[in-house]
Amino acid sequence: QVQLVESGGGLVQPGGSLRLSCAVSGFTTDTYSIAWFRQAPGKERDGFSCLSLRDGATYYTDSVKGRFTMSKNNAENVVHLQLNSLQPEDTAVYYCAARPDRCASLYAENYGYWGQGTQVTVSS
Repeated sequence: QVQLVESGGGLVQPGGSLRLSCAVSGFTTDTYSIAWFRQAPGKERDGFSCLSLRDGATYYTDSVKGRFTMSKNNAENVVHLQLNSLQPEDTAVYYCAARPDRCASLYAENYGYWGQGTQVTVSS
């Protein structure tokens, strides 16, 4: 049974940083991929990054490229998302999601496993 558990959200000032974590369990091989989505109040859930465990390839949308970075701690089976230069428009609930293959287009329907979400609030 695949389980994803996010942690690391919180309140940060504009220009600040946070590191989110997604603890992954239940996959029997390292061929899955992890994506991050976020959903602001009244808006759709948008995907913005993905990491393929098969080959380490990462993908980012233009909205976060250069500010957000995904990485994996192999020893602990945890995927991290480093958020830098945060702005108020980054405020949202952040979700990690998984699929048992390489990264696919960042639409929610392409990812069958989801964590519970963690709140990120950027405000002065």
